[in-house]
Amino acid sequence: MKKRAIITGGAGLIGAGLCQALTDRGWEVAAFDLKPASSGARSVLCDVGDEASVAAAFVELGWSELDLLVSNAGVADPTNGPLADLSLEAWRRTVDSHLTGAFLMSRAAIPMLREGASIIHMTSTRAIMSEPQTEAYAAAKGALSALTHAMAISLGPKIRVNAIAPGWIAAPEGLSESDHAQHPVGRVGRAEDIAEAVLYLVEAGFVTGQVLTVDGGMTRKMIYAD
Repeated sequence: MKKRAIITGGAGLIGAGLCQALTDRGWEVAAFDLKPASSGARSVLCDVGDEASVAAAFVELGWSELDLLVSNAGVADPTNGPLADLSLEAWRRTVDSHLTGAFLMSRAAIPMLREGASIIHMTSTRAIMSEPQTEAYAAAKGALSALTHAMAISLGPKIRVNAIAPGWIAAPEGLSESDHAQHPVGRVGRAEDIAEAVLYLVEAGFVTGQVLTVDGGMTRKMIYAD
């Protein structure tokens, strides 16, 4: 029997990379997204932050068993502008797309998950470090890290729950030498780097409740202004 995975945000850079890596390894993959997926995954249109949309997507999918859920969907732009001008609607749009979406997807998937299955949340290094005017994104990603360990305790031992905190992940086009050089590993991250981390966590049977940082060493680099 083929292993089955749902990847939310499957039409984006990281999501498409995850879908491709899993389908290449023989998995049956469903990509939940507001846009059709371009990978070999089955495309299911879904707004993960909307309860009715999530319920309808699972009905459309029609699966009864699942081995992996990766909650990767969310508003991509971390910048919300000045906090004093941030509307509640904009705040909720960001938080719902990341945090509420992970909750709704997990709640719907739990009855389907087989023994030994995994849930992986996609948090960010922005959960522990920030640029100005990124409050909504940082709050959502920080909450995902907390949700990860809480779910790991509640759902173990049947289901393991972990998170990945990507750093700067981008397509190679348009990047400069200085973009790459500021990373201790010498390059900006690629979607394949996150796919490798997902594949590791799927097989790492003694790992749960953890946040795996995949950032080329950037969060370990001390930076001083000249």
